[in-house]
This record gives sequence, structure tokens and C-alpha cells, in this order.
Amino acid sequence: MREFEFVVRFSEGTDELMDLFYEYPSLRSRSSVCSSTEDVMWRVDHVVGTPEGLSAFEEVFTDETRCNECLDAPDCHTHRDYHVLDRSDHSMTVYTYREEVSNCHSIPRYVLEHVGPGVIFESSRRAGEYRWRILYPGDHPLGELYETIEAQLRDGLQLDVEHLTNAGNWDAEARIAADLSAAHWEALETAVEHGYYERPRKVTVEDLSDVLDVPRSTVQYRLRTAEDIVMSQLGDPDA
Repeated sequence: MREFEFVVRFSEGTDELMDLFYEYPSLRSRSSVCSSTEDVMWRVDHVVGTPEGLSAFEEVFTDETRCNECLDAPDCHTHRDYHVLDRSDHSMTVYTYREEVSNCHSIPRYVLEHVGPGVIFESSRRAGEYRWRILYPGDHPLGELYETIEAQLRDGLQLDVEHLTNAGNWDAEARIAADLSAAHWEALETAVEHGYYERPRKVTVEDLSDVLDVPRSTVQYRLRTAEDIVMSQLGDPDA
């Protein structure tokens, strides 16, 4: 198995959805599931940000009249459905189902045309970039794929290949989920929900202690150990 990473960089003003990540710098999204055939794509995206950023994201992302994936034009004629699976003040999860993927000039469409079936995708969005991590069988050359995508990019978009390696550290989020206890998850989710990781912080560990009704030292320990687990998984290329 091999993996590579494409990064599509967006200048401001070139995409309505991507512009939101400039407007709301704390806004982030990542896919936990993203699979595609030549005809259908389905994915689950997790989004975090301020309440204002999330509301703006939901309005644009779930607009069925526009395309969130097209690289050559802001829209394509395909059927797509969006379902918000859960929502809080600081996070949301959205399921996407797209038909007629062959009509949409997107990263999954191009990759499947050149690599074939058996491909797995991870993706993330942040200010200025839409990052795709791709795991595929075999040892297909990527030069022609890169040139094909680059030739179709509309003005203001740039394509880069970040790395090409043997598969490793794949799906770190799943390993993180397995390592974190229920108490870790509760502490992290409460911290995120109440703005502990925003800059400047909206709450202190003492505030979180009151919300969770556990001692301050316990909250601090749970957050610190949870952060250690997350960073050890994301930072270890050989995991």
C-alpha cells in the first residue's frame, strides 16, 4: 500500500465555502469517513469553530445548489444530499451523499480515474487549504494524475503534493478514539464546548471543574493525559 497527500490551496475570494475558513480562523473540518466509487461518494465531516462560524459553515456547506468539491468551477450538475447528524455550539457532524461523481471534477473523481478502485480518502479544511490524504493499493505513478488535476484548476487555486510514502500512521483519529477513556472524552468535549481551547481562553480549569463537578486537579490531569495521547498519535509517523 502507498499513500500520498494532495493540498489544494485557495486564495481568498475563489470559493464561498473556503472563504469561511479565512473569515473564521478557528473553523476547522475533517472527514472521519470518505469513500467513493466512480458513481457515488459518501463522507462524514466533523467541524469545530465558534457558534457564528459553524452557522455560516452549515448554511453554505448544506446548500444543495452549489458544489463543495469542484475544482474547475463552483458547481456541477450532480445530485447531493446533506444531513446534520449532530450539532452543539462549537461542533457539528455532517453526512454527505453524492451521486454522479463522474460529472464532478473533484479529487476523488480524478484519483479513481487514474488509480482505480480500493482507494481510501481522508480530508481536512482550514484557512487557505483543502488537504486530501489518499491510501491506495499498488504503486501507480502520480505524475499524470497531478498534471491532470493541475490543468483543470480554476484561477486562484494551487495544487501541491506534500509527500509520497509507504502507508503509515493511517487513521490516527481511530487510534486516538480507542485510547481515550470516557472520562478523557468528557473532559475534552467539555473543554472544547466551553471555549477552553480558544484564544484567548473563555474558561479556566477551575471553571471546567465546576461544570464537571470533579476536583480541579482531576480535570487538569485528564486534559493533560488526553492531550498527550492525541499528540503522540498524530506526531508518530511510524504508528
